[in-house]
Amino acid sequence: MLEIPSATAENLASRTALSKSSLHTSAIGPAEDQPSNMAESAQGIVWDLSDLYTGLDDLRIDQHLTELAQRCAKFSTDHRGFFASASFSPEALRKTLVEYEGICELMSRLGAYAGLVTAADTASDAGRRLEDRIRQQLVERENELTFFDLEWLAVDDARAATLAADPILANYTHYLTGARRYRPHTKSEPEELLLNQKSLTARAAWTNLFDEFVSSIQYRFEFAGETQVLSQPQILAISYHPERERRKAAQGCLYAELARHELVLSTVLNTVAQDHGINDQVRGYAGPMNSRHLANEVAPAVVERMLDVAEANYPIAHSYYRLKARLLGLPKMATYDQYAPVSTNLPECKFTTGRDTVLASFERFHPTMRDVAAQFFEKRWIDAEVRPTKRGGAFSASTVPSVHPYILVNWTDKLRDVSTLAHELGHGIHQYQSRKQTYFNFHHPLTTAETASVMGEFLTFEYVMETTADPQIRLGLLCSKIEDAFATVFRQTVLTRFEQLVHGARRQERLSSDQLCEFWWQANGKLYGDAVEMFEPYRWGWAYIPHFVHTPFYCYAYVFGELLVLSLYRMYQEQGRDFVPKYMQLLESGSKESPEKLLAKVGADISEPGFWQKGLDVLRDMVTKAEHLAAELRG
Repeated sequence: MLEIPSATAENLASRTALSKSSLHTSAIGPAEDQPSNMAESAQGIVWDLSDLYTGLDDLRIDQHLTELAQRCAKFSTDHRGFFASASFSPEALRKTLVEYEGICELMSRLGAYAGLVTAADTASDAGRRLEDRIRQQLVERENELTFFDLEWLAVDDARAATLAADPILANYTHYLTGARRYRPHTKSEPEELLLNQKSLTARAAWTNLFDEFVSSIQYRFEFAGETQVLSQPQILAISYHPERERRKAAQGCLYAELARHELVLSTVLNTVAQDHGINDQVRGYAGPMNSRHLANEVAPAVVERMLDVAEANYPIAHSYYRLKARLLGLPKMATYDQYAPVSTNLPECKFTTGRDTVLASFERFHPTMRDVAAQFFEKRWIDAEVRPTKRGGAFSASTVPSVHPYILVNWTDKLRDVSTLAHELGHGIHQYQSRKQTYFNFHHPLTTAETASVMGEFLTFEYVMETTADPQIRLGLLCSKIEDAFATVFRQTVLTRFEQLVHGARRQERLSSDQLCEFWWQANGKLYGDAVEMFEPYRWGWAYIPHFVHTPFYCYAYVFGELLVLSLYRMYQEQGRDFVPKYMQLLESGSKESPEKLLAKVGADISEPGFWQKGLDVLRDMVTKAEHLAAELRG
């Protein structure tokens, strides 16, 4: 995932456009990186980035970089020592924040464009050079602005509270108070600048090594007398193949090859975990997850309560895995059977059909959702065709409030693509509606970032199920949806528990590959129980997952986001149309208040286990429905 290094503790202002708070991908299965076929129906569906810049040779890029350097230098000259003056007024602070927002938005505009260009063509040397040049200059500009965040944190609590409560600063209350949650963990300006610069050769360097090394691994797959040399996305895609022995062989090949590189892969994870621990020690965080909790604006107790509720509902997964074993004609499922297709007769879906399906399902919920989503197609804000050098997977990039989001998907004419399109358009709608906020209230924390995307998936899924008559296809769709939800709720809970084990133990000693494999086995064993056979090579399942290296404890935000929306969806089922206006208001609120306060306005209390259980009850109902459909088909 593209990321520009942040300045000060977790980037207090969330300044950079392609940070984790503004570029969202899904976590729905093993084969997310690159599609295996080149569909024709989306050919020519390519985004138009000219609302940002007209091309790599757009003269405004250098003009804006020059302007940015001048504005940052002037801001530093004019406002260094601003908070130390006893005479500054709330009105003066408001004007300064407006100026600061303008600078930050220009930074994000440049960063967003560079990231989108390289996503559209990862092999473009000119694109990579532009991204590297902009990345470096943005780090330098952020360093020039660091003083302002630090000086605000140095203001005494009583004075800061008075300022934040002033009506003149109402638009910036959450920004000002939110930034101060980092006060105990922020160092002096020279230290912050050093840490920021050092990040380029510390974790960022290990992240780059991991990405380049893992993407370079080739898998020699031998099956049925044939030998193929496959990339990681290609061998992961076999997880969906209907032939069991082929799936087993592919998983064995994948993990055997990863095991061959245990020295590099275990060293990277050990080093990243150690770097995380050192940063925690330097900044005074009590535990490995605390910095992530602050960035996500969620209390540690809420996260543990949510994870506990998810684990307590693992029996839902056990019931489904036993059902799927029966549907596949197996005595018991194995880990390489998780994504095996229940139905092999799912129809193809052309891009125009997928577009019309999503728009129709959104319109049933609220016309604004349909109208906003339609603009992505009409105004070319979406890139859907498959190209050899295009980034795989899917994402929605919010860019900046003065422009609009852009969406990337890889359309392969599969019915599954409809769900991906609905997911990313949900993100796009959320980001578009948040443009009503100014820059500092624009980006969403990870915990609420999936609010519209997962809802978009469920609204579309509901529509497709209602308009599909074939019971076998309906069962296949339902099973696929259940598995997507499991991959996000249960699997990401497992990944988080694995990280907890790793980071807890790494603070005592360097971990061997055997220890890492054992932690992985232990965390997964709780999910699979006696319902799924854990294939021995699966011990190496931790070795290629980028989230562990890119952003420690990123994974629990997937659980939070999915369960949050499942619970909101249950509230929608319970309240009907009365729920809709509250939900739409939530999408327009951006991050003007904390997630807890925003969600309270729709009646959601995230501190209560019962709220999270609502979402698990939706999953339970889906499994029950699948059991009934399967029984009907058996006659």
